[in-house]
Amino acid sequence: MIALVETIAKALVDHPEHVKVNAVDKERILVFELSVHPDDMGKIIGKQGRIAKAMRTVVTAAAVQADKRVTVEIV
Repeated sequence: MIALVETIAKALVDHPEHVKVNAVDKERILVFELSVHPDDMGKIIGKQGRIAKAMRTVVTAAAVQADKRVTVEIV
């Protein structure tokens, strides 16, 4: 799933070499922390958060197969 988040993020940004994804296991939920170049923050978040919401939806759908609860945080 880290590869999924990383692939989506790299396709959206101008500086794909700065995309980093860390998996943090918090209470009963797996959190993927996504960090990008400061110039690319707007492209990852999107207008009114639409891109970020869509990314979270895709990752959540992929997590259903693994029977886990996940979320994506943009750091």
